[in-house]
Amino acid sequence: MKTVRKGFTLIELMIVVAIIGILAAIAIPKFADLINKSKEGATKGALSSVRSALQVYYGDNEGWFPTDSLGILTANAKYINEIPVAKLPTTGHADDRTVNVNNSSTTYEAGAAAETAIGTGGGGWAYFNSPVHSSVWGTFVANCIHEDIKGQGIPAITPWSTF
Repeated sequence: MKTVRKGFTLIELMIVVAIIGILAAIAIPKFADLINKSKEGATKGALSSVRSALQVYYGDNEGWFPTDSLGILTANAKYINEIPVAKLPTTGHADDRTVNVNNSSTTYEAGAAAETAIGTGGGGWAYFNSPVHSSVWGTFVANCIHEDIKGQGIPAITPWSTF
């Protein structure tokens, strides 16, 4: 009587391992890209939340934006519980919730976007708190001049934080 062996041959196992390796080589970069897209989406959502809190403050205070470092927004959690973390993937900036206040006496050109006044950016957030410069007063942006993941924005001119 002939015995029947059950199982896979070495070649069959090697082919399966090779196929799994090829699929992993394709999937891992896509997964990393999804993580960066989710971080960027979280930052744009946080940007929208803080801007909404600023607008509520503006309405409550008869047309005045905060002139401090936005501590008034988080006091007693009246407008927002805390300043969220700015996650700026693929820019080299660490995740940061720091608000860099720009109350410079620099005169901005009429109609100039606040983003052009950030300078080199350094991560975190930027807030323009000087009522002297009405064109940018109350503007809250990500403190970054890099392009977003989709490549939108021209570095040093229009950062992705114009969302």
